[in-house]
Amino acid sequence: MTNTDKQAQKRTEWAEDRTIMANERTFSSWMGTGLGAIGVAIGLKAVFGAFEPTWAAKLVASIFIGVAIAIFWSARHQACKTFARLSERDIEATPSRNYTRLASIMTIAAVATGIILWSL
Repeated sequence: MTNTDKQAQKRTEWAEDRTIMANERTFSSWMGTGLGAIGVAIGLKAVFGAFEPTWAAKLVASIFIGVAIAIFWSARHQACKTFARLSERDIEATPSRNYTRLASIMTIAAVATGIILWSL
């Protein structure tokens, strides 16, 4: 392997590393967006706590919780797609099971938040 080939290989490895980090940052950003949607749901309960009919405010809050869950799983899907493309090469990236595990935990937390909001 020539020196030029070695340099090209090194640049490719660095580019793959940057892609891995960008994928993880994007996933993290989407998780934050989902948490923001849950925050809106909680805020609706705080702002419209005395709103009549109460089911209407709870329904809108539930929509935001549903949006948060959709965001969590969409983020997981995209991260796993990127991971699958990257795993074709010899690199170390966050395993897709970690994305699935985090999306599952966030979904459980979102559903629990919805249950609490409906019970108030």
